[in-house]
Amino acid sequence: MAWQQLKINVKAEHAEAVGDMLTANKALAVTFVDAKDTPMYEPKPGEIMLWPDTQVVGLFDAADDLSFVIKRLEKAKALGKGFVHVVDQLEDKDWVREWMESFHPMQFGERLWICPSWLDAPDPNAVNILLDPGLAFGTGTHPTTSLCLQWLDKADVEGKTVVDFGCGSGILAIAALKLDAAKVIGIDIDPQALEATIDNATRNKVENRLSVFLPANQPELKADIVMANILAAPLKELSAVISNYCADNGQLIMSGILVEQADEVMSHYAKQFTFEAVEVEGEWVRLSAQKNKTGVGEK
Repeated sequence: MAWQQLKINVKAEHAEAVGDMLTANKALAVTFVDAKDTPMYEPKPGEIMLWPDTQVVGLFDAADDLSFVIKRLEKAKALGKGFVHVVDQLEDKDWVREWMESFHPMQFGERLWICPSWLDAPDPNAVNILLDPGLAFGTGTHPTTSLCLQWLDKADVEGKTVVDFGCGSGILAIAALKLDAAKVIGIDIDPQALEATIDNATRNKVENRLSVFLPANQPELKADIVMANILAAPLKELSAVISNYCADNGQLIMSGILVEQADEVMSHYAKQFTFEAVEVEGEWVRLSAQKNKTGVGEK
């Protein structure tokens, strides 16, 4: 099937409204793209990330007459008559096959492999995690996820309780379970993330030792290992919650942090944790720490 795209550059304050108009005019999908290569690292939880200059892209069937759509959009105050736009024709391809072929098995450390579920594992004797990469969740390709997987590969998690705070696709939770953690608690603000975590855990046959929660329902417990691969801002804002999950002498692993943000994030945990050397991959870091016994290091 062939497709076409309608691209419109707007200011951030109009982007969502224009996206809604495209949807109302039978766009099959709407995406928001940075129009001027502006860096943006930390959207607030649940917030749609929009750049000051945003390109709104509507995907349509190639048979649709976009001239009628454009005429309707010209009536909107945010756009007006003769608004600047681009229409692109997309080549008729097997997009699912192209997407599938872009993913390959990846090794992290000595034991861990992340394998697309439609491919054979390169090493059947390794700890293989079968994953269907999704649009919004971790696949291991991002340095922050890679850093956490490398830590898990070297860690002794057998028989331990693990909290995966901001679990996304569940990749870290599943890795811990495949490495023989006793149980994992996954927490995320996005219900779709929790569904993805459960689906991926079921695919890997570890769902019986996994529990997932939205923040409003998250349990009270003490874990041997707490992993939080989110972003610097929520790591700082939620430092009390994250710290409280970690048992005395437990381990805290944090990522989603840029190199220049590391010291400030550590300062929010320094009274209760002793940090190891910072691990760096590209512009991202992993922070690893052990929680002090109650009263030790606190003033």
